[in-house]
Amino acid sequence: MARYRDSVCRLCRREGLKLFLKGDRCFTDKCAIERRNYPPGAHGQARAKFSEYATQLREKQKLKRMYGVLERQFRRYFVMAERAKGITGENLLVLLERRLDNMVFRMGFTTSRSESRQLVRHGHFLVNGRKVDIPSFLCRPGDVISVREKSRVMARIQDAMTQSERRGVPDWLEIQREMFSARVVSLPRRADLTAPINEKLVVELYSK
Repeated sequence: MARYRDSVCRLCRREGLKLFLKGDRCFTDKCAIERRNYPPGAHGQARAKFSEYATQLREKQKLKRMYGVLERQFRRYFVMAERAKGITGENLLVLLERRLDNMVFRMGFTTSRSESRQLVRHGHFLVNGRKVDIPSFLCRPGDVISVREKSRVMARIQDAMTQSERRGVPDWLEIQREMFSARVVSLPRRADLTAPINEKLVVELYSK
């Protein structure tokens, strides 16, 4: 399976905003955006002129990198969003939010989506009482996601739950910290997703 193995801080600098790919580091002065808020490379500080296509491409790359999805899978999500009822761009964002690795991150069991992906792969989480080790598993309203009993003593998970109070938990999730579980109350609406994403530009790019 293809994976991005280079520095993820370069991705944040390239997109010009925090994508929160390094967990707790993103909230400190060590964050790459805080230190060097310009694109990486020899010409990073040069003035850039973006065409309409380049603007659309940057928005797509920003969304892909935020959720840790590569091009082939991202395009599949777009096709699914296009076929579903409603607004394509909003459908796309909801599909990405429904991913199990993202849900685990939103619930505060991990500090980043990449960490969520790793722990889900290793089988540390249950969905409705059954082990699910597929990060792209799409959750539905009513699903209960919990930490396996043997995994509840892991320092990574306990530390993440402590730090999640600073990040906050979305209203469409119901957390039971003492039970190491959470329930998906409903699917998020566009107003619930506060990330600086213009999904219309992504739709325009793929519609050409």
